Amino acid sequence: MPQPARYKQIVDRIAEDIASGQLKPGTRLPTHRELAAREGLGIVTATRVYAELDAMGLVSGETGRGTFVKEAGLPNGLGIDQVAIASDMVDLNFNYPALAGQTELLRTALRQLASAGNLEALLRYQPHAGRLHERACVARHLERRGLSIDAEQVLLVDGAQHGLATTVMGLLKPGDVVAVDALTYTGFKLLAQSQRLELAPLAASGAGPDPDALEALCKRRRVRAIYTMPTLHNPLGWVMTASRRRQLVSIARKHGLFIIEDAAYAFLADDAPPPLAALAPDITVYVSGFSKSVATGLRVGYVVAPRERVSKIERAIRVTTWNTPGVMTALACGWLEDGTVERLEAEKRADATMRQTVAARALSRVKRLAHPASYFIWLPMPEDVRADRIAKALIQERISVSTAEPFCTTAHVPHALRLALGSVDVETLRLALERVQEVVSFHIDA
Repeated sequence: MPQPARYKQIVDRIAEDIASGQLKPGTRLPTHRELAAREGLGIVTATRVYAELDAMGLVSGETGRGTFVKEAGLPNGLGIDQVAIASDMVDLNFNYPALAGQTELLRTALRQLASAGNLEALLRYQPHAGRLHERACVARHLERRGLSIDAEQVLLVDGAQHGLATTVMGLLKPGDVVAVDALTYTGFKLLAQSQRLELAPLAASGAGPDPDALEALCKRRRVRAIYTMPTLHNPLGWVMTASRRRQLVSIARKHGLFIIEDAAYAFLADDAPPPLAALAPDITVYVSGFSKSVATGLRVGYVVAPRERVSKIERAIRVTTWNTPGVMTALACGWLEDGTVERLEAEKRADATMRQTVAARALSRVKRLAHPASYFIWLPMPEDVRADRIAKALIQERISVSTAEPFCTTAHVPHALRLALGSVDVETLRLALERVQEVVSFHIDA
């Protein structure tokens, strides 16, 4: 019977040592050169050993520090997959902010919809980009945010994630290079992986990606687009300044990039500069929806695109879902027209601000990054503290949080935690955050 390749035997042996507990989480493994010398391998083969262990989720390489055994007790897909959690687990992983009275709003809206004369029409296929009067309704909504567009530039989609997917499918092809923040939205990372895009990470510089890094990247590589969240970045919470936005637009024009502007959380920052789509409407695709501002179950979103790109995105909508469900779109537009969405946005800004105040008190002894009206907080750890260990310790305390790994687009994953504040009641949140501080402080002081 043929024996497995030598490097495979070493991979299996290290994996067994990790599974048995002989190599504990956080253990620093030999350097590539040390492993090669110890096992009689070439450097390339030693690198292959660690690459395979990394692909198995057993180790993580950290630039300048080495390769470490990962914490095996964390659930698969932590911070990426939204799965049902135990009833006694406090979810600080995903945001689904809701306000008291939203259920009654839905009951009322459904009754009104049931009595409308055009109910039968909502049960039929809709135009791929949505009915024109509903696209106009979204256009009027966006005008209040400083974005003046025509209804024909609006495409209705099944939530912001679907908007990102149809934008990528319609305007990019496998192998295209897209500039992104070194820490970025997990949903775009997964989308890029599925569409075989190459993500080129940009280091942060203040409130936004480093313009010099973007300029240098465009000189080295043929970059096709940049994906960015200028207004309330997820997970870091920054709001890009007006001057930084102009710099980004200038570089994009110079190098022929188009901009994908993700505005899913933009409604929470009511004093932000104008959207990139207002500064550069000819090269920007603007994507958002009503999952955060209204309800996660209302899977209605929108894409605003330059006229010459609309048909390509519309084709992608047809390929994926054919059209946005007529009933859901009618509900959303009804709430846009009667001011419900605007009212909910204001109430959620106040709710997020209050939760940040609670968090500031509960986490007063640990370093944190957050926008004062956002539904999430970033907790960077000291260099010698492992975030996966803290995440596991918190799971044992029945608190679910995310590490930096799902958000990271670089080879080096920083040790940090991302806390979502919008999915539990305020008193539960306060108690959970106080426990988070205790656990984090224990690991920092250990």
